[in-house]
Amino acid sequence: MGKEVKQIRYDVAVIGGGITGVLTARVLSRYRLRVAVLEAADDVAMGATKANSAIVHAGFDPKPGSLKASLNVKGCEQMGTLTKELDVPFRRIGSLVVAFGEEDDRTLLALKERGIENGVPGLELWDRERLTREEPNLSKEASSALYAPTAGIVCPYELCIAAAESASVNGVDFYFRFRVSGILRTEEGFRVTDGSETVETRYLVNAAGVHADEIASLAGEKDFPVRIVPRRGEYMLLDRSVGNTASHVLFVCPSVNGKGILVSPTVDGNLLLGPTAAEIPDRNDTATTAEGLAAVADGARKLVPGIRTNTVITQFSGIRPTPFDRNGASADFLIRPSDQIPGLLHLAGIESPGLASSPAVSEYAVSLLFSMGLKADPNPEYRPGRPRKIRFREMNDEERRDLIAMNSAFGKIICRCETVTEGEIVDAIRRPLGARDLDMVKRRTRAGMGRCGSGFCSPRVMEILSRELGISMDEVTKCGGKSYLIPGTTDSE
Repeated sequence: MGKEVKQIRYDVAVIGGGITGVLTARVLSRYRLRVAVLEAADDVAMGATKANSAIVHAGFDPKPGSLKASLNVKGCEQMGTLTKELDVPFRRIGSLVVAFGEEDDRTLLALKERGIENGVPGLELWDRERLTREEPNLSKEASSALYAPTAGIVCPYELCIAAAESASVNGVDFYFRFRVSGILRTEEGFRVTDGSETVETRYLVNAAGVHADEIASLAGEKDFPVRIVPRRGEYMLLDRSVGNTASHVLFVCPSVNGKGILVSPTVDGNLLLGPTAAEIPDRNDTATTAEGLAAVADGARKLVPGIRTNTVITQFSGIRPTPFDRNGASADFLIRPSDQIPGLLHLAGIESPGLASSPAVSEYAVSLLFSMGLKADPNPEYRPGRPRKIRFREMNDEERRDLIAMNSAFGKIICRCETVTEGEIVDAIRRPLGARDLDMVKRRTRAGMGRCGSGFCSPRVMEILSRELGISMDEVTKCGGKSYLIPGTTDSE
């Protein structure tokens, strides 16, 4: 199966380093267990977690009685405590589903009734006058809206990175660039290989996102209960100069394809538009298209006509794992033990509201593992947080002076757009699961995420990576692998 069998035999191995898999590993680290996360990419949060709407949904949309409904509402409630423990920015700004006419008005009534049945607190119907007062930039064609005060916004990849750091300091091992190519059942569990190394585990958690059905097949499962359809969503991110265009998360009335194009502030002060919803054959095709971006702009302008797309600083897309049942109908989250493979737990088809649900999904997943026979005592050394993270741009002048007095590296601004210092970049490299390439630094510090698109700060970040990692400049990569930033050098005499 593989060239090397790891000496450590794990109690649980989680396939997939997205928010669902990482939070599940973190919950497992509360116990005296040997836990591993197997991730195909160079970092956590590289699939749907990295590219989604960043919305913590209130929970009025899922079908009552479904796992989506119960875990969404519970996860939304838990998000405040989780982000506080992990020192991750989270703002409970509320959401508005906006109606345009009598038919939409009736839809809002149905959504409110559904939300009440799901246990969503504080739902209100706002009339046109209230909307104008609260959201003055909203279209004058808007007739009413459903207000959900518990909805919020969070940076999904920062949350995932923080959870991974927390899991790591509590003993979870992370294997990156581990593309599962084989799963063998053994008398004591599973032997999982990527073709070059092998990990043994008693229990296996399938949190592989859009590839969950493929992992099930590798494990020997036939007739996977759901069909995973890759659905691409394209987005536009606008400059912070227009970040105050909306005060709440703004939705149009939902359709069978999803929640439609939204307009939302981000926790970092930008404005996010999107997503589209296009079924595609390639599960890894994260390209953006002229047609998709045009649809994003048009949909956003339906909500807020004055949006200026000349303030766009980047476009991106993400692939969400949309589940369908065997009759072709939209399916619920698949969170249950395999009925064919003992010791295998599926966390599959977790599309929106997966981010909002993730705190509750992870706890539910661990409870299922215990019901499957996993036994463990609490870990008395468990720490819920992670090493302190410094955000220089959020400090006042006195705090900055004190910090620079302790470490002069915090007095050197590397990224002017986002006010990121050398000290923060060094810290990002030295932290648990530290940065090893330019994009990893970007996701941990925001260096390069500003208006200039990293045009000014990249060479300086590369120098710091080279120095801290003890590698030459031409070994520094953008995103791992062979993504070298300096293709070669010219010798001079």
